[in-house]
This record gives sequence, structure tokens and C-alpha cells, in this order.
Amino acid sequence: MATVERDTPTVVSLTETAADKIKELMAEEPQGEAEVLRVAVQGGGCSGFEYALGFDRGAQSGDHELEFHGVRVVVDPFSAPYLQGSTIDFLEGLQESGFKIENPNAV
Repeated sequence: MATVERDTPTVVSLTETAADKIKELMAEEPQGEAEVLRVAVQGGGCSGFEYALGFDRGAQSGDHELEFHGVRVVVDPFSAPYLQGSTIDFLEGLQESGFKIENPNAV
């Protein structure tokens, strides 16, 4: 059983627009395969860390679990400090479309 922390300071948050897009994408996945959105940072080589967004079946031991606009979000303990205070939005326009992460910790 995963350890779930619900009363921690906000590690990451989703805008309503991002949550709507995530729910739309989750609905396209096979039943039970996309129960949560997993947000993480991964080594990106010379440029430092990269963000990773993906669907998962649920929280793992030690994960932070949050919910925004009906979307369950999990963040692993390694990624949490790097994502602290970040906001995930979804932009849809002629020039640019996709998820955008505003991270106050990024340099």
C-alpha cells in the first residue's frame, strides 16, 4: 500500500484548463491504466533536469498525492523539492500548444 501525503504544502498545482485536457487524455487510455497523473523531474544531460508527465495506475510508496479539478496528481519524493510551488497549465493556440510548467525554482 502506498503512503499518501495529503496535507503537505502544495508541491505542484494544475490549472483548470490543464485538468480538463488531462481528463480528456485519460479517457482515451485503457481502463485502469490512467488513474493518476505522475509529475516528475528526470536528468536531462547538459541542460539539467527535464519534466516528465505521464499516467500511472496509482501512487507508489512515499509519493505525494494531490487533487486538482478532479485530477489526482502524484509526485515522487525525489522530484517534489524541485517542483515545489510549480503550476502546470495547458496552452492551445496557433503558435504554441501543449503543457507548460511554471516553476519558481528553475534557474
